[in-house]
Amino acid sequence: MFTTLIGRAASVGAVAALTLSGFAAANIDKAVDLTVDGTATSMHVFGSTVGDALAKAGVSIGEHDLVSPAVGDPIEDGDQIVVRYGRKLSVTVDGVTTDYWTTAATVDQALGQLGIRALADATISVSRSLGLGREGLAFSVTNPRAVSVRVDGATRQELSAAATVADLLTSLGITLGTQDRVSPAPDTAVTEGLAVAVARVETRTTTATEKVGFTTVKKDDANLTKGQTKVVTPGVAGERQVTYTETWVDGALEGKAVTAATVTKAPTDKVVLSGTKPAPVRAAAPTVSAGNTSGAGINLANAAMWDRIAQCESGQRWNINTGNGYYGGLQFSSPTWLSVGGADFAPRADLASRAEQITVANRLYAQRGLQPWGCRHAA
Repeated sequence: MFTTLIGRAASVGAVAALTLSGFAAANIDKAVDLTVDGTATSMHVFGSTVGDALAKAGVSIGEHDLVSPAVGDPIEDGDQIVVRYGRKLSVTVDGVTTDYWTTAATVDQALGQLGIRALADATISVSRSLGLGREGLAFSVTNPRAVSVRVDGATRQELSAAATVADLLTSLGITLGTQDRVSPAPDTAVTEGLAVAVARVETRTTTATEKVGFTTVKKDDANLTKGQTKVVTPGVAGERQVTYTETWVDGALEGKAVTAATVTKAPTDKVVLSGTKPAPVRAAAPTVSAGNTSGAGINLANAAMWDRIAQCESGQRWNINTGNGYYGGLQFSSPTWLSVGGADFAPRADLASRAEQITVANRLYAQRGLQPWGCRHAA
């Protein structure tokens, strides 16, 4: 009987031990839900902290990852643990590149989470809905900028997110001809306030008939005296057909250049003979004296010369007065007659005798030579 009591006591002890062991297991084993980047998993964890659960699931956490609750927080049966991995983003906004870390799942979420400036009409190099992997992503955001475009005689004010001038023109439906000019260059980055000018360039071809100048050819001629020339063949201009290439910019002629020329009529040279024969040596003209020009006496020096001049001037009519303002055989004007003492004989030359007129002529001749007489060549 004693043995039986001992056996029953042992059985009771064993049952008690099993009961206590089950109670401890129930307190250590916890059922939790783990969500990693949106993927949910239900699991049992023999541990007391979030870190234990992550270790059981084989989830490694980096410094940019988000864990909720925190890794060191205790867990209870039925808890939910959320892990969001951090992604590195390299974002270029309007030409300026910045690196970010985010736990967002898509590009659009990252833009909102990080406060990145991306207007509604902004151009983004990737889709806003693109998912973000753990490897991260690099993309660009180009916001619309105010620009002006001068083209076809008008200036347009536009808002554009185009990256370059070429992209801007394409987005505005502006087509460039092969010769059109763009300022600044098409590969220039579009910036706020940029002014773009498009010049329409057209090439035109024109033709014209033009003169071709003749050449003057000089030939020596021993039959002509030195200094003498003689034209034996008149020069005649020729003609040529000229083709011009004209450059027109926005309807205005900028310049033109000769691209072809054909002579259709050759010019005729002008031929000029030039004398080589020495000029004859002329005897020096005899010195003519005006005679005695002092006093009021008669001076008939050079009388024959004055007769020849009078023949040319008046037909040797010493008393001529035609009313033209010139008087006598040598055609004195009244002021000239009086300036050399003609009043010694008469108030006008036509009222004086031939001898008196010659005397006054000698006085003038002594002062001025034959220059006053138009018929001096008759001397």
